[in-house]
Amino acid sequence: MKDIEIEAINSKRGCVGYLPQLTWASKKNRNTPTEAEKKIWNEVLKKRQTGFIFLRQKPIFRFVIDFYCSKLRLAIEIDGGYHIKKKDYDEERDKFLKQIGIETIRFSSEEVVNNIDKVKNEIFSLVKGL
Repeated sequence: MKDIEIEAINSKRGCVGYLPQLTWASKKNRNTPTEAEKKIWNEVLKKRQTGFIFLRQKPIFRFVIDFYCSKLRLAIEIDGGYHIKKKDYDEERDKFLKQIGIETIRFSSEEVVNNIDKVKNEIFSLVKGL
């Protein structure tokens, strides 16, 4: 691993740090959410509807996570059509997150937009079980 990557992992507060250049990317992503990201945020994750605080576009190590709850150590990813081309990247990210104790669940954009109740039920069931 490169020295800058090791620095990002070892934050001063004992939590997983992130590459400083991701701050810009995460802000940009928060300001331009996809339709699916808006829907899941407003109807499921915003204002502790699950009973837990979720952050949007959270940088972790060298990745930006769509939604993250530190208390649950849970990452929620919304996969649009562009994720077909990023399958290896997504697998690498999920593997890294699992190694540091973060579970990742994924939903397709279509699933979120067209069946938000199913997505909501899955998230609520998972959160209750953690």
